[in-house]
Amino acid sequence: MQVFADILTEYWADFLSGAWLTLQLVVISALLGVALAIPLALARLSENRLVAGAASAYSLFFRGTPLLVQIFLVYYGLGQFDFVRGSFLWPVLREAYVCALITFVLNTAAYSGEIVRGGILAVPKGEIEAARACGMNTFKAYKLVILPRAFSICLPAYSNEVIILMKGTSLASTITLLELTGMARLAASDTYQPIQVFVIAGVIYYLMTLLISWIFGQLEARYNRYITHAR
Repeated sequence: MQVFADILTEYWADFLSGAWLTLQLVVISALLGVALAIPLALARLSENRLVAGAASAYSLFFRGTPLLVQIFLVYYGLGQFDFVRGSFLWPVLREAYVCALITFVLNTAAYSGEIVRGGILAVPKGEIEAARACGMNTFKAYKLVILPRAFSICLPAYSNEVIILMKGTSLASTITLLELTGMARLAASDTYQPIQVFVIAGVIYYLMTLLISWIFGQLEARYNRYITHAR
């Protein structure tokens, strides 16, 4: 136990900094990812084969390839194109932080899109028919009935996706970002105590998982109460 105490005393600021960067990546990626997931899910359900096919190809690519490969493609691949290096966005796109965010957003959007699509398909047909009977057009039915109901259905599954996303952020350390895993690697190389260091990192990840689960539990309870009162 003394070893753990010594490591925490010396490296607590590094662990805190790494955990904060991890939370940043998770929160920003989750918010932007779910915003992209909604139109992606609707495109997957489109009767237009071209639109549905493009959305399906996007989803299959990001769900069918390793996240690490995607990170490397974005981080090392963007600089291979002259028009990217010559654009005004290059000073931003060459940053590891931005490349990691782009990858995590695109990746989680593919998984979240399938979750949202499943939630839409799970909406009881009676509720959709009731919306139609009230004279709602397709846009209004989705806005007021289908999507709110779908979100209440898919919230538990989406909480799992956010937890998976949080664990996936550990791969950001492969492109020089010192998030929690990156900081743990540095501490392990300095102390020659890798087991103790990564046990501490694992406990921090576990605590963040509990925090995410609690937040989604609160969201689910409040959202379901809202849906119930709105009926």
